[in-house]
Amino acid sequence: MQENLSLAERDKKHLWHPLTQHKIAGDALGVTRAKGVKLYDENGKEYIDGISSWYTCVYGHCNEFITARVAAQMKSLDQVVFSGFTHKPAVELSEALMKILPKGQQKMFFNDNGSTATEIGIKMALQYHHNLGNDRKVMLAFEEGFHGDTFGAMSVSGLSVYNGAFEDHFIAVKRIPVPNGNNNQEVLELLNQVIQENNIAGFIYEPLVQGAAAMKMHDANGLNEILKVCKENDIVCVADEVMTGFGKTGKYFASDYIETKPDVVCMSKALTAGLLPMGLTSCSQKIYDAFYSDEIAKGLFHGHTYSANPLACTAALAGVELLTSEEMQSNIKRIENLHQAFADKIKDHPKVTNIRHLGIIFAFDLNIKMERYGNIRNQLFNYFMENGVYLRPLGNTIYITAPFITSDEEMQKIYDTIEGVFERF
Repeated sequence: MQENLSLAERDKKHLWHPLTQHKIAGDALGVTRAKGVKLYDENGKEYIDGISSWYTCVYGHCNEFITARVAAQMKSLDQVVFSGFTHKPAVELSEALMKILPKGQQKMFFNDNGSTATEIGIKMALQYHHNLGNDRKVMLAFEEGFHGDTFGAMSVSGLSVYNGAFEDHFIAVKRIPVPNGNNNQEVLELLNQVIQENNIAGFIYEPLVQGAAAMKMHDANGLNEILKVCKENDIVCVADEVMTGFGKTGKYFASDYIETKPDVVCMSKALTAGLLPMGLTSCSQKIYDAFYSDEIAKGLFHGHTYSANPLACTAALAGVELLTSEEMQSNIKRIENLHQAFADKIKDHPKVTNIRHLGIIFAFDLNIKMERYGNIRNQLFNYFMENGVYLRPLGNTIYITAPFITSDEEMQKIYDTIEGVFERF
C-alpha cells in the first residue's frame, strides 16, 4: 500500500528534483512541517534552516503575521488576470516597495520567479535599445555570475555546469571580472575596451555578492565605477537583487551600498518571504518611456498567468512591513554582530580561508580541495543534517543565510556544528 511507504520511497516513482543527478543522488528527505527557523522530517527530527530555504523564508517559516494576511485575502480575491485588471494587493505592494527600492525606480512588472525576473530585466535592456532604433544586441555580465535557468538568464550566467547543453542557443554576452579592490583599474580598462568593440545594450550584475558562485563578494567602489561608465554610455544597468534583496546584506538592497543606482532591479526569493512564488522587475521612468508608444509592438509583450497574484502580493506586502520594522532591523544587526564574532574566532584555523560576511550572509572556504558537487561536499551536507543543521555547501564553501529571527542559541548551534567540520574533515 502506498500509505505504508515513506515520502522518500513514494517520491522516487514520479518526481524529478532540481539540480539533481538521480542516478547517483540519495533519497530526498521527506519534510512534513516547518515553523520559525525549524524544518521537521517525517521521522520527527528537526533541523535549523541555516539558509532560509534558498534565501526565501527570512522571517521564519509559517510566520503567522504573513499567513493570517494571506488567509484573509484568500477569502476575497484569490486570482485574477493582470492584463486589463488590477487589484488592491498589487497597488499597495507597488507603493510600499517604492519607499524602500533604490532611488530612481518608478515602474514594476510582475512575473513569477527569480529567473523570469532577470529574463525580463534582460528583455528590457535589449528592447529599450531596439525601440530607440539602436543597434545594440550584446549583454555585459560578470564572470561567474548566476542569474537563473531560463534562456536569457542562462546566457548571462557564467557557471558552465548549468549551461552546457544550451550554449549554442544563447544571446550574445561579453564578460568582465568582478572588481576586488585591487584590480579595479584593470577592470575599468577592460570594460572600456569591451564597450568600444561591441554594441552593449545592458549590464546585468549581482550587486556585491555572487550567490551561486559561492557567496563571492566584490568591491562596492569598483562596482560603482563600472556603473558610472555604463551610464555614460547609455548601457542599461540591471541589478539582480533576487538573492541580495530584502535585508540580507544589512540594507534593504545591496544597491543601497552603491552611489550609482541601477536602471532595473530584479526581485524574487525573500520578496514573498518564502510563502508563495513571485518575481518582480522594476525600472526607471526612462526605461519605461522607451516602451510607451502608439505602436503596439513597442510594448513589453511578456506575461505570466499568475502575474501579480493577489495572495503572493499580500504575502510580499506583509513581508515589507516586517522588514522595515524596528524588531527585524534589530535582528539583522544582531546576527551581523554574531557573524563578526564567529569570524574572529575561526579566522586563524588552518582549515579556514577567505572569510567574508555582509549583513546576515556569512561564508568561508574550507582549505580542502573538493568538487562543487563531489563526494566530500556530499559528506559535508550529510554531516550537517545528522547534526540537525540544514546548510548546503557550494563546493568547499560553507555559508550561512539563516532567517533574521534565528536566536543566539540557534546561531550558536550552527557555528558549533560548522566547527565540528574542522575535526572531522
